[in-house]
Amino acid sequence: MPEITRRRRWILPAIVVGQLLATSTWFAANAVIESLQILWDMDGGEGLVTTAVQLGFIIGTLVFAIGGIADRFHPSNVFLAAAATGSAANAAVLIAPGDFTLVLAARFVVGFSLAGVYPVGMKIAAGWYSGGLGRALGFLVGALVLGTASPHLLRALGASWDWRLVIAGASLAALAGGLLVRLVPEGPNLARGAPVRFSGVLDAFRQRYFRASALGYFGHMWELYAFWAFVPVWIGAHGMTGGTLSGTAFAVIAAGFLGCAGGGLLVRRLGGGRVALGQLGLSTTCCLVSPLLLYAPTPIFVAFLLVWGVAVVGDSPQFSALTAYFAPRAVVGSALTLVNSIGFAITIASLSLLEWLQHVAPPAWLLVPLALGPMVGLLAGRPLLARNPVPE
Repeated sequence: MPEITRRRRWILPAIVVGQLLATSTWFAANAVIESLQILWDMDGGEGLVTTAVQLGFIIGTLVFAIGGIADRFHPSNVFLAAAATGSAANAAVLIAPGDFTLVLAARFVVGFSLAGVYPVGMKIAAGWYSGGLGRALGFLVGALVLGTASPHLLRALGASWDWRLVIAGASLAALAGGLLVRLVPEGPNLARGAPVRFSGVLDAFRQRYFRASALGYFGHMWELYAFWAFVPVWIGAHGMTGGTLSGTAFAVIAAGFLGCAGGGLLVRRLGGGRVALGQLGLSTTCCLVSPLLLYAPTPIFVAFLLVWGVAVVGDSPQFSALTAYFAPRAVVGSALTLVNSIGFAITIASLSLLEWLQHVAPPAWLLVPLALGPMVGLLAGRPLLARNPVPE
């Protein structure tokens, strides 16, 4: 027992740091999109580049779940293989960056590989933390947020660097993250997943609280990745450029770590439903008032975006924990797989909408449609206030 206790002290930090590094490829192309647009001789593309990653992640999640890959092989080996694949696919952009089709194909493979990083990292953590998983998920999703933001930090620190160094740096970070998590042994509570049974999950949607948590998550996902993909565009519309733009984008996205980790710490006091819906409500408000803030003085503009960055993702780990809590025990794994896949499919619709809208609408109104999902999520998630558990 003392040996297991000593191990646990470094297990979660190792997984968190490893996931932070391994997910740095998620928005690597977005961080250098201005340089790529010059090579493509086109405007826009932020939504399409991110959509390719989302499609890869959806298909990868289903393949990993149906094939039981993380059950058939050591999860840490799966994590390393996925991180290495994502590293290579991300670096493939360097081969022919002017070929838009090749870039989209490479981003698809990056998304597919991330299906072996993010969910598998949570599985590894669950093997070591049978209790307090809601708090652990807060830190793990927070690590994904920091990983997502990290290419913008690289771009900000090296504003004068060649954009290729940002892509190469993200690839090296992903490989380092995979090697770090490979050191993590299987936990004493690691459970082998049951076969995926989506028919049972469809029946679960008839249950009021499961449906409320799932629909709340869907509303949150409509907003999240579109916000992350287009917040640099919005910052640019405010007048920021170069390293200032990249640094601000990093700060706004990375602020989500506070929402995830802070929400995980507050869940024991407030309950998962209040934490999730409270942050979703704050994010909805930010969407609706955004036209008033685009041309506000820069300190107010940045402060507003930082608040939005905290709230836009802080509800994510709690909705996931609530979905697992209310799912029928026999189909928990299948439920999380299907709900996550639907959630990421929804992001494609909002990304496509903003990709079109940026060419036809004034910049101040670009992010307002993101309020639609959270508003639906708030209405559908109201039962979670009546039954407000602390997911473990």
